[in-house]
Amino acid sequence: MDHIDRRRAIGAMVATGAALSVGCHSPALTAARRGLLTITCVIRYEIDPFQRDGFKQYAENWGRIIPRCGGHLVGYFLPHEGTNHVAWGLIAFDSLASYEAYRARLKSDPEARDNFAMAQSKRLILREERNFVEVVEGTFGLPSTLRGPA
Repeated sequence: MDHIDRRRAIGAMVATGAALSVGCHSPALTAARRGLLTITCVIRYEIDPFQRDGFKQYAENWGRIIPRCGGHLVGYFLPHEGTNHVAWGLIAFDSLASYEAYRARLKSDPEARDNFAMAQSKRLILREERNFVEVVEGTFGLPSTLRGPA
């Protein structure tokens, strides 16, 4: 059995919880349920907590850029309670080859280059990690079976 460290375990949990939080009508969720999206890039950001609004703008900019460049944006997530310096971004793809093509398109997209430059010049992101995860069949996007008040 492979050992999974705390950071990867938390990343996998966030990926699952975040994907479920986007709702059943999300194009990325619908595509993943149909088996069209096989991998998700989970990006863990360590951000400057005093520049949360700047990171929010950075993330909102990706909402226009990522779909245009071929990624299926699941969402960006800011810290809400607890740790105030960790944010997440989730982008789904049908294959690693699709991810590589997306990365090439990002590099040639003027708005993407401007967004990267803005984040760098303002030092919004202190550290960034990428992990690629796959959905376990039969576990993604399941509706709650709870009926009525708990």
